Amino acid sequence: MISRLSIRLLNICVASLCKAQQLEKAETVMVDGLRLGYLPDVVTYNTLIAAYCRFDGVDAGYRVIHKMREAGISPDVVTYNSLIAGASRHRQLSRALDLFEEMLHRGIAPDVWSYNTLMHCFFKSGRPEEANKIFRDIILANLSPSSTTFNTMINGLCKAGYTTNALRLFRNLQHHGFLPHLVTFNILIDGLCKSGRLGQARRILKELGESGHIPNAITYTTVMKCCFRSGKFEQGFEIYSEMRSRGYTFDAFAYCTVISALTKRGMMKEANDCMWEMVRNGSGFDIVSYNTLINLHCKEGNLETAFQLLNEIEKGGMESDEYTHTILVNGLCKAGDIDKARQHLKHMKMRGFQSDSVAYNCLIHGLCEAGQVDYAMKVFEKMELKDSFAYSSMVHGLCKVRRFHEASKLILSCLREGMKVLPADRRAVLCGLRSSGLKQEARKLRSKFWMARALAC
Repeated sequence: MISRLSIRLLNICVASLCKAQQLEKAETVMVDGLRLGYLPDVVTYNTLIAAYCRFDGVDAGYRVIHKMREAGISPDVVTYNSLIAGASRHRQLSRALDLFEEMLHRGIAPDVWSYNTLMHCFFKSGRPEEANKIFRDIILANLSPSSTTFNTMINGLCKAGYTTNALRLFRNLQHHGFLPHLVTFNILIDGLCKSGRLGQARRILKELGESGHIPNAITYTTVMKCCFRSGKFEQGFEIYSEMRSRGYTFDAFAYCTVISALTKRGMMKEANDCMWEMVRNGSGFDIVSYNTLINLHCKEGNLETAFQLLNEIEKGGMESDEYTHTILVNGLCKAGDIDKARQHLKHMKMRGFQSDSVAYNCLIHGLCEAGQVDYAMKVFEKMELKDSFAYSSMVHGLCKVRRFHEASKLILSCLREGMKVLPADRRAVLCGLRSSGLKQEARKLRSKFWMARALAC
């Protein structure tokens, strides 16, 4: 007689192998178990299905159902929940709906997790109205919504741009006795911050403190980053000070947020102190952390240290990204080392970075600042994708050497491309044409600006 403990041990082995992504070995263990008389149960197969859905896709998971039936085991609601979750993970909405219908057809009653997963899939597919209908179906099916249900709805509404609806749902739930967890507060605060509603985010943060929950590092970092993005640096630094006073452990993301803000404010000493604190605390460095540090050193003119960090990235087996090299190109240009900036741009090309328009913009700006306008024009003409910043740098470079007629032609081609012309660029060219005695050309250019503005309206 096979004991229940033996089956449990089999399930633990299968689960451990699945977690290690050793799915073939997990199936081998199941076959060995069958030979020894240890019959896998529905939990064994569900574990394997969930792993296949996660690592190989829903089709691989679905094939296990045939093996279940051959073994005389019927799929249950957990089986289909795993398959629907696998389809949702890859935004396969139609497949998720087919699986849901198949579950109903086989007489398996969906539970709240079935609805939660389907609702999440609708949100991921950009269909919030259908997600809302699923939320109503949970109520109509007399199922008790879980905190995950509410969190999925609030998160989905925020990401779909319906932050007001998310806040209204949050208030309605509170009115009906729902006690939100910390994760619910964090989701709502994040949604409010991303929609630019900093005041309401801070009010929710205050409510969180009054509710008995203790805000964590994620809560504070979210609000702090929103403050910095909104230009409210003092409020952001207040949040930072509060985090420190409460003894929170900072992660690399929080440190990088503060370092970036301090750098933007020109507070280089404070940024440097924060950087060394980050190093001392041993926060896990990712590419964003390294990019932040490289940017800080470039701003301070420590290019040698910045390139040492690049070597550290590559020696550590981490991949530098386009932003890493763009920072370095910009740093070299600002230091006046145009030749090295040009060489590094070629190095980017050799590394296979295709979208390097920002790096080219930095080089064009640096060349114009160094008075090498002709060379800047050659670089500009070779660019496959030109944006308004590239045009702006070239226009100002030409105006700087009093080549207003060429600047006028360039600004007109910018208009023809449908790009926005900055007011400073318009003023520079018009004033330059007038001061050079080309008043008629200035009038023609101004009328074309008016015409472009009228067409845009």
